[in-house]
Amino acid sequence: MRATFALALLLAVAWADHHHHHGSHHSHHDDMMKCQKLSPPNADFAFSLYKNINSKTAAGKNIFLSPLGISTALSMLSTGARGDTHQQLFSTLGYSGMDQNTVNEAYNHLFHMLGHSQANQVLNVGNGLALRDNFAPLNSFTSDITKHYSADIFKVDFSKPQEAAAEINNFIANKTHDKIKDMVKDLDTSMAMVLINYVYFRGQWEKPFDGNHTSKAEFFVDENTKVEVDMMKRTGRYDFYQDMENHTSVIMLPYKGNTSMMIVLPEKGKMKVVEDMICKDHLRHWHDSLTRNSVDLFLPKFSVSGDVALDESLKELGMTDAFSDIADFSGISEEVKLKVSKSSHKAVLSVDETGTEAAAATTIEVMPMSMPERMILDRPFLSFILEHSTKSILFMGKISNPTEA
Repeated sequence: MRATFALALLLAVAWADHHHHHGSHHSHHDDMMKCQKLSPPNADFAFSLYKNINSKTAAGKNIFLSPLGISTALSMLSTGARGDTHQQLFSTLGYSGMDQNTVNEAYNHLFHMLGHSQANQVLNVGNGLALRDNFAPLNSFTSDITKHYSADIFKVDFSKPQEAAAEINNFIANKTHDKIKDMVKDLDTSMAMVLINYVYFRGQWEKPFDGNHTSKAEFFVDENTKVEVDMMKRTGRYDFYQDMENHTSVIMLPYKGNTSMMIVLPEKGKMKVVEDMICKDHLRHWHDSLTRNSVDLFLPKFSVSGDVALDESLKELGMTDAFSDIADFSGISEEVKLKVSKSSHKAVLSVDETGTEAAAATTIEVMPMSMPERMILDRPFLSFILEHSTKSILFMGKISNPTEA
């Protein structure tokens, strides 16, 4: 079985009108930081953002995003921010105790680590910067983002919005193996640059599902709504945990390589309770409490696409100046006044059992005689895709309706 995810995040930066300048200074630490330093703040930010987006999402709708992708893009942007604008970005991201150098080094290390976890999976995380033809950002900015954030920089003619959009869409489609097309619909002729982040992941289950065992079943979106799904079934040994106190069952489905999908299934009617309280400590507690069990697992095939306009959420989380005329991006350009005009994010996930040739080899597991646990994903559940070497949340989401493409 293959799972394919892709996401693109767009930060459009336009000319701003007014000029305010705040001085700023940073203390520099030369200490090279391991990327795992980013893990706790990035997880906190992931849950804050999820809760904010969830509060704006209609009942029965799916949510899907890449916390790592969004944190990466905002960190890349913060490289060029100064004064209050920088401070708000760092505070929202949870990086207040660090300086920009430290964060840059940590991302540099993180990209390096992700590049190494490629054995049986494809994981591409990277960034792009589309620049206006006649706009030249500071060398310090372009060299920082090329060096630390794997950014590709290319020029576009924003005075021809259709052509510019087509070029940017083409870049994103190439990087996401055509999973994400037409990301950019409308571009303003006043654009100075567009920051792009993409995450593409294709993994094979370590333990593929046998398509012969997949059958039609009901999935209960809510009390009044049910949909028909293709329910995959597999009995096997899985890391499993029932957290009575927090009303959830948790299972870990490993991919070949360094990545796993953690599925969190709240008890009937408890999704809201779980969503309201969930934080990185629950993730850690579940991860540490899993034990190997025989499980009858029923998992629907599903495809979700999350398309989120992040502007309002980011402002509500504290990043107000970046979007306003008092924005200070003097680390990108000293003579041109810039602000972020738009930030959008798209992530796509599909989960099935077919897999590639490599996944066709069926493994026979020796099952103990005890009765297996049953985990039937026939109601809304949360899904996390975790990369273990960097302790990153690559993707997270709520599958409320597996049939809603």
